[in-house]
Amino acid sequence: MYRHTRELQFTAKPSKPDALFAMKFQELLGGQFGEMTVMMQYLFQGWNCRVPGKYKDMIMDIGTEEISHVEMLTVMQARLLEGAPGEVTAQAVATNPALAAVLGGQNPQHAIVSGGGARPTDSLGNPWNAGYIVASGNLLTDFRSNAAAEGQSRLMTSRIANMTDDPGVKEMLAFNLARDTYHQQQWLYGIQMLVEEGFAEVEIEHSNAELENDDAAHVFYTGTDGSRAGEGTWATGPSIVDGKPFRAEELRPLTDDQGILPAPDPLQFVTYDGNQGPGKPGNAAGARAQGAENVVTKVKDALTGNDH
Repeated sequence: MYRHTRELQFTAKPSKPDALFAMKFQELLGGQFGEMTVMMQYLFQGWNCRVPGKYKDMIMDIGTEEISHVEMLTVMQARLLEGAPGEVTAQAVATNPALAAVLGGQNPQHAIVSGGGARPTDSLGNPWNAGYIVASGNLLTDFRSNAAAEGQSRLMTSRIANMTDDPGVKEMLAFNLARDTYHQQQWLYGIQMLVEEGFAEVEIEHSNAELENDDAAHVFYTGTDGSRAGEGTWATGPSIVDGKPFRAEELRPLTDDQGILPAPDPLQFVTYDGNQGPGKPGNAAGARAQGAENVVTKVKDALTGNDH
């Protein structure tokens, strides 16, 4: 359950309207690394979190704070767009949207679609995409994604801050920069606590470690002639996981598998020279036959002790 307080978390008052800057400002709201992304990312992580207590509460608290940031940005957008020349844009956009943006000094959609308000889009008008968010259910990997998202968000905010001399805008962005600085640290400390409290063995994702090819987990492959990448600690230092040394090697095939594809379904009319024999029809009957064959194979393996 959420409750709404009328007061913003922080003041969002530009000194003067600036429709052209508002077009750039949209990136902080609906861009890939904008506030809508971190808001939705944290909320879905929190709703899906299966660790009641400080971890779930922390994720939900920051997700809720990010709702406040989205509200601040939308208010700032509307105030930046105050008095924008909608009539010029509306006439020009009928034949030339690019000209409309130039003549109107704004994103045409601010005048035509949202009526002088913010939109859930990036600075080019691309709609915000739920595919931007990461919510895996694994707190370790999610926290790493969160730290990266806050870093990208802060970088964009910093760049946008350099594109305006409006003291009101800069005041709000200074607050946002500070929150992004804090939030990056919050997620990194969260990773440390996950390890300390036994929710993760090490600070990197390491599930099914017993299935790993141990040798491949300790080598840096280089495919560049004269590469100096092997001088880095990632190629000379110890593994964070087990302390074993890393090494650098030239990238080369580790198999004789040449990647020959199976025969295609004849009903798909794929260009094919017959080198793999006739293909299997990809219909329901074929799928059932393949499924039955797989079941029989698994039963045989279980009885004989074979492990595929």
